[in-house]
Parts: sequence; C-alpha cells; structure tokens
Amino acid sequence: MAVPQVAIVGRPNVGKSSIFNWLSGRRLAIVDDMAGVTRDRVSQLIECEGRFVELTDTGGIGIEDTDNLTREVEAQISAAIDSADLLLFVVDTRSGITPLDDHVAERLRRVNKPVLCLANKTDDAKLDSQADEFHRLGGQELIKVSAHQNRNKDLLLEHMLALLPAADPDQVPAEPEMKIALVGRRNVGKSTFINTLIQSERMIVSEVPGTTRDSVDVRFEMDGKSFLAIDTPGLRKTKSVRSDLDFYSMQRAQRSIRRADVVLMLFDAAEPISQVDKHLCQYILQQYKPCVLVVNKWDLVVKQTPTSAWVDYLRQTFPTLWYVPIAFITGQTGKNMRALLSHAQMLYKQSLSRIGTSDLNRLVRQVLELHPPPLHKNRRPRVYYATQVGTQPPTIVLMCNMPQAFAPDYRRYLMGVLRDQLSFGEVPIKMFLHRRGADDYRDDVNV
Repeated sequence: MAVPQVAIVGRPNVGKSSIFNWLSGRRLAIVDDMAGVTRDRVSQLIECEGRFVELTDTGGIGIEDTDNLTREVEAQISAAIDSADLLLFVVDTRSGITPLDDHVAERLRRVNKPVLCLANKTDDAKLDSQADEFHRLGGQELIKVSAHQNRNKDLLLEHMLALLPAADPDQVPAEPEMKIALVGRRNVGKSTFINTLIQSERMIVSEVPGTTRDSVDVRFEMDGKSFLAIDTPGLRKTKSVRSDLDFYSMQRAQRSIRRADVVLMLFDAAEPISQVDKHLCQYILQQYKPCVLVVNKWDLVVKQTPTSAWVDYLRQTFPTLWYVPIAFITGQTGKNMRALLSHAQMLYKQSLSRIGTSDLNRLVRQVLELHPPPLHKNRRPRVYYATQVGTQPPTIVLMCNMPQAFAPDYRRYLMGVLRDQLSFGEVPIKMFLHRRGADDYRDDVNV
C-alpha cells in the first residue's frame, strides 16, 4: 500500500508554505510575502502517531505568474490534487473570504476527496468568531489554526489521520539508498534531468532563469533500490542577489549540498564556466562531498567540441578537484544518465570505505621510506602511526612528532599517494597531522 498523500492548496499568500513547514517541523519551503513564490510541488515525508504521510506544498491557485509560467504552475497543482488522498484547503482568517477563496472552494467541490478547511492566522481565540465565516464555503470541516503561533496542531493531525485511508501495519517507507543533489547555475538543465529520470513532469521546465525556487526532494527507484534526488534552485552571482527570494534560494541550494551523499555539479556544454560555477565547486569542496562534474546538453556541441577539450577546460579551471570524475550527458533524452547514476553510487560506497590500520601503516611507511620529508630545523619529521577515524568523508590521522614540520607540498604528496593507493581515490579525504601527546588536531588538509 502506498504512503498516503496530503496536498496543501489555496489561493496565494494564505500561508500554505508556513503550514507545510509547521507540519514538517522543518523550514523546507520558502516563505515570503511576495505572492507566487512556490511553483513546483515540494514534498516531505512526515510521521504522525506512528504513521507515515507524504505532505505536499503547492503554488497559489489563481496566481498570474510574473514569468508567464501560470499554466505550468497550474499543472503542478492539478497533479498534486489528483494524487492526494486528503486536501488541506488553507484560507486566511485576517483577510476573510475573497472571491478567489470561493473559486478554490468551488473547484474542490468537484473533487471526490476529503477536504479539511484550515483557517490559518487564527492566532488566538479572539479571532475564532471571525474564522467562523469560512463555514459559508460549505462542505469542508473547518479547523482554526495558526502556523505562526503553533495553535491546534494536534487537533489538525488528529483530523488528518481520521480522514486518511486505513493504516497498513507493514507500511514503512524504505529509506533511500543514497541522496543526490543536482546543483548548478540557472538553466543548466537540473529540472529536465529530474523529469527524464522519473519519466514524469515532476518539475516545471522553462527557459525562464530561476524557474525552480525551492529545493525539491524527488524519490525514484533504480534496480529495485530507492533513491532521493534533490533538485535545487539555480544560483546567480552574489552581487545579483537582490531579493529575499534569491537569498533563500541560495540558502536552500547550499543546505541541499550539505544533505546530499553525492553532488552532481551540472554545466551547460554550450556556455563557458561562470563565477557562480566556481563558487559552487568551492562550497562542495568545503563540505567534503563526493562530486561528479556533469557536462549537460552535450548533444548540442558534440560535433564541434571533443570531450577532451571540455575535460582539459574543467581540469584547468578546478585544479583542486583533479580527482573528481567527469561525465557527459544529455538530460533531455537521458543519454549516459544511467551510467552517471551508477558512478554516483560507486562514489557513495567509496565515501563509506575503511582501510585497516595495519594496511594503512604499511602504506605510510613505504611512502616515508621512498620519499622522506625534508629536514625541519635540522630535525627529521616523523610519523609514528596512521589510522582512519571516520567516513563520509574518509578521515585519516597521522600521529607525528612535529605537525608544523610537514611542508604543504609534502602534505599534498602524501595525500596524492593515499588517494592513488586507497579504495576511495575519487572522493574527498580529510587528513590530520596530530602531535603525539597533544590534545588537539593540527593542520587540517584537503588536497
């Protein structure tokens, strides 16, 4: 039995995204006073009294999108309504009934599904009588809530569970095997990639830059395993971030990178690498995330540009990511996407790999004997032993006598040999030089 789905619907600016974040217990959807912020369906799995429910936020019904995407936003709303088992019809107590509320109510009357009417912004009991006017919309059971004041949440959850299909005792959604974040600047094809991946128009795709504003989680299956793809907003130069919407989109994209097990950094094959791309790659590096540099829309340039030219271009632009694999795909048709996802799985496994202490020490001894570190103030730096202390990323500690005596170029040499000889050569590695007997780590190195 599928996980029950609950869709949050209503006119613009009644607090649908606030309700979504409130019920999810996390700030997932962007909340802004500007109407029409939410475009795509934003979903989250929540647990209510031991039952799992998929909660979906939608765009405002009746909004005229500023980028002429009204039809696409409406298609996403319709898809959410069609797939839902329960609809939460959100209205605004402080604004009262508007003609657009009447329009939404009329539309929901034609849907053969249970509906709860949520009178949001009913911050205290003094406003209850004002909220009662929404009974005039008819049909729906009215619950007076306030996402801002955390009012009547338990009552709402109780009514939701009562209206959902009977619980399946074996209903425990499978945890995704891997979380993949798709990042890149605007219009590199992230949403197209998602839609091709799941063979569905899950994300709005257009030539309008910045179409995707929220980070959207999309579950999919491959080879009988469950995965989570995270579509992120396209980023723009920091100096071009002029609105709260741009700021929050950037924050969501960075949080998605932190959440991911593997990051797919997308580039447009027909466009030069930008400053935004460089900032994103630097952030991925700082977070020690396994990554694939993905050149998308390859079908547009394959006849004019050899793959070796783009490989050289990427390697020269991002010398600190020399170990990161590169893939060439066409998101529109799905060409090479399956191979890309298989490689992403391989990177995830690498990030979880461990090497035995004895094998690691044997390798380090061989390296030191072959190429000893230079003298430092007439003393030879020594490594007493090495050990791996963590994964995601693989983290190695070298216990030594003088951490400061290992020059940066020698550290890079050590890291290069480790990356070349160990089973996690394509993912970030943390290496600490730690003075034996000291209380703190010294010299965090990521090369």
